Amino acid sequence: MMRLKDRVAIVTGAGSGIGEATAVLFAEEGAKVVVADIDEAGGKNTVAMIEKNGGEALFVLADISKDADARRIADEAANTYGRVDVLVNNAAAFVLKGFSVTVEEFQHSLGVNVIGTTLVTRYATEYMKKTGGGAVVHMGSIASFIAQPDFFVYSATKAALVQMTRNMALDLAPFNIRVNCICPGTIITPSSLRHITKVGLTLEQFSKQEGAKCILNRVANPREVAYPILFLVTEESSYITGTYLMVDGGFTSM
Repeated sequence: MMRLKDRVAIVTGAGSGIGEATAVLFAEEGAKVVVADIDEAGGKNTVAMIEKNGGEALFVLADISKDADARRIADEAANTYGRVDVLVNNAAAFVLKGFSVTVEEFQHSLGVNVIGTTLVTRYATEYMKKTGGGAVVHMGSIASFIAQPDFFVYSATKAALVQMTRNMALDLAPFNIRVNCICPGTIITPSSLRHITKVGLTLEQFSKQEGAKCILNRVANPREVAYPILFLVTEESSYITGTYLMVDGGFTSM
């Protein structure tokens, strides 16, 4: 039985990595998926993957840090499919810096990761309220909880999402809208591949180095995060809201 049959799901940052894997999995589970991304080629590729497998998807080119774009994602979802049931706030700016950060870089990180997440949630949940409820998942990180050298800009935004999850869950509970947060560890995505190149490591070296930091002694692939996200937006998690789920191979348990 398809767990998201007849549901409409928005996934931001769905043009690659965890967002792409989540959008594809949701479609496999019967959802009509709105693929939102600033990367037009990546977003359209995700839609093509879904349609090739017999699913239904819509691409929306959007920069979620812009109010009009955030609103348009929700409006196009509702105008095309009639409702919004699920939102996964996966889009993120990866400003991996400490005191070397510029004001513009810090503002960009906050604009996408914190403000953008807020804007998309605001507009998507207005449609959820009209149909009796829904589920929202924010994309946190192990960086929401642990300290890393020269990393506090990204970490600050991801820590903010954990607290926003609690507050939004409280505010949206009267409307039967659940809000939770996924906190992945090291996942091999295009963003992590760019970071690997920047620090001068091979994929094998990076995987061995990062894998050794967690109980399972390996890094993960995006599909391994998509499944926990799926759990948090289905009725299987109907009594879970306002919390976070670590998907980190036991990294934060060590």
